[in-house]
Order: sequence, then C-alpha cells, then structure tokens
Amino acid sequence: MPTHPVRGAVDSLANSRGRSAQHILIGLGITVGAVAAAALLAKASSRPQDDGYEAYSDYEPPEWEQKSAPKPAPKFLTSLWPPMFMALTLSGLRVWNAPPSAARTQALTLWGMAQGLNAVWMALGPKRLGGQLAAAIASVGTAAAYVWRARQVDPATAALVTPYVSWIGVANALSDTLTPRPSETRVIH
Repeated sequence: MPTHPVRGAVDSLANSRGRSAQHILIGLGITVGAVAAAALLAKASSRPQDDGYEAYSDYEPPEWEQKSAPKPAPKFLTSLWPPMFMALTLSGLRVWNAPPSAARTQALTLWGMAQGLNAVWMALGPKRLGGQLAAAIASVGTAAAYVWRARQVDPATAALVTPYVSWIGVANALSDTLTPRPSETRVIH
C-alpha cells in the first residue's frame, strides 16, 4: 500500500507503480502533447483560406454547378471526440509506464503512428476524399494493431482504447455520409 493516497491513485490510473514522478510527467507531456498537436493541426488545416481576393461577375452558375459548403458536424459527434482523445492519451501513458520490453516499444510506435494518421485524417477533412479515405483506413488499421499490441503490454490499456478504435471506424463511415456531395445531374442545353 502506498504511503500517499494520491500517488496510489496515480499509480493505479497511469499503470506507474515503481516509476519515478519524473518518468510519469515526461510520459504525460509526450502523450498530451501528441494528442494536442494532432488536434491543433487538424483544427488549423480545417480553417478556410481567405486570400483577400474578390472576383466580381454577373454570371450566376446553375444549381448543379454551385458548391455547397460542408456542414459542421452534429453536436453529438463533436462531444464524443474529447473523451475518446482522453482515453487514447491515458492508454499511451499506461503503455509508456509499463516495464520496458519489445512489445512496449512496438505499442508506443503504433500509438504514435495512430496519432499522426489521426492528424492527417482530420486535417484532410471532406475537401480531399481520396486522401482522407486512405488516412482513415490506415488509422483504423494502425489503431487496431495498437490495441492488439497494447493488450500484450497491459490488458487494461487495450480495454480502455477499444471504444476509440470502434468510434474511429464509425466516424469514418459517418464522415462520408454526412459530407454533402455536389449533384451529379447535369443539364445540357
């Protein structure tokens, strides 16, 4: 039994029994930093670019030619991302604090790759469907491999991040159905 109840709670939550406070803080910085960087990169790249150029014309394109702006994600979808990112962050910290092994190194590598692919997937958004689809498929595959490898390091970590992998798969499917597509009907005069 630890002498301090806070340290006992941290050890239980972060899988850090026997680790120094410095090791735990470094792992926390790395995991929070990686998740935050992925989220910020996605947020920054999803902003519309305004170059200040305005073109004036009397031409009004027909309805089939007009581009519709992507709709923002529904509130229930955006409210699911923070808990999923928290679970992913905590899972990375738990693997970081696990005893050194080849499985731990592989799990941390897969965790980092999943973060990078998530950033690419979110940054591409509905603007570049082909790239988004490739990043989404790679993200789901990498996250699933991470769960498999994390299970060998710490079974509780795998259970913690499994809902995230499921949600990534659902979000990939929903992102295609929620993104408005231009009408394919063309009128020829």
